[in-house]
Amino acid sequence: MQTHTLQVAGYHAEDLIHQGSKSLVYRGQRIADQKPVILKLLRSEYPSFSELVQFRNQYTITHNLNISGIVPTLALEKYRNSLVLVMPDEGYISLADYLQEHTLILKQCLKIGIKITQILAQLYHNRIIHKDIKPANILIHPETLDIQLIDFSIASLLPKENQIIQNPNILEGTLAYISPEQTGRMNRGIDYR
Repeated sequence: MQTHTLQVAGYHAEDLIHQGSKSLVYRGQRIADQKPVILKLLRSEYPSFSELVQFRNQYTITHNLNISGIVPTLALEKYRNSLVLVMPDEGYISLADYLQEHTLILKQCLKIGIKITQILAQLYHNRIIHKDIKPANILIHPETLDIQLIDFSIASLLPKENQIIQNPNILEGTLAYISPEQTGRMNRGIDYR
């Protein structure tokens, strides 16, 4: 972890815990009640309209979604020329980071797989397609091994979405983890499967 200060009205954050290609994630506190929070902001000083829409999409989908295993968003705040998502911090870390320092036994892997499947089933019942399931978007609590799912920036609220690829070099999701339908190379639309 690195130490950088982020000044967002009503929040104080010093711990930069993740640097993605498009976003930065900080661990901090809400000043009013000292509640631990996670602050996610766009990396670009001048984000594009579509990046702002994706951030708002993540907030809209998760704010009123009451599903066990989904990290809710507490607020969507303005920050300079961009937005900041505020989420509760309950001590979870990404599964990708956890696996760098820990080894899971088969029984633990099966429990994690079952929990992810249960979360995805609940999303399906709420007509939500995540579209970016990968170890970096799966959170695990280091002590309880409980699982949560994050990053709904490219999620869809539709039960079925037709995927038309304009440029095959621009894909939604992470190539190593996306479904074949998301590549636009199959004669099939994206659905709950």
